[in-house]
Amino acid sequence: MPKKKLSKKELLRRASKIKLLLTDVDGVLTDTGVYYSVNGEELKRFSIRDGMGVERLRSLVNVETGIVTRENTEIVKSRAKKLKITELYLGVLDKSKILDKILSKKKLLAEEIAYIGDDANDVEIMKKVGLSACPKDALNFVKQIANYVTENKGGYGAFRDFAELIIKAKLEKRRK
Repeated sequence: MPKKKLSKKELLRRASKIKLLLTDVDGVLTDTGVYYSVNGEELKRFSIRDGMGVERLRSLVNVETGIVTRENTEIVKSRAKKLKITELYLGVLDKSKILDKILSKKKLLAEEIAYIGDDANDVEIMKKVGLSACPKDALNFVKQIANYVTENKGGYGAFRDFAELIIKAKLEKRRK
């Protein structure tokens, strides 16, 4: 069932409460492409802008970032390590179930967590968090339930778009 679209004011209100931003990998941090070398090595392309979004969330507004993905690869582990992401959940088949674990571990409320995803396995967790988003090129049924659709495609700054929304909301709240 589609979520009711939020007014800009409500979107910013919810974004101002976020303490942890969780993200999928394929289709959000990457462009959904998988590249294989002649030696069979799997390669993925990540956006440097998204990486800066992680850093800006942490340094400007003290928002932590986590990865929740079905994947369990060294590529994702390496990217998380480079970005200093400690909340890393690999090989997750049911993302909505892992949310309960995260809420308990981090002592957070669902309204303090945001999630960005792009495909069927992201829908249930998106329905449970305080603020959800998807990239511009997400599947249509995901766009229908997302609170926010980014201006950029997955792997091309979609995560950064969402991060900047949260940063803006939190900085505006501080000024008041």
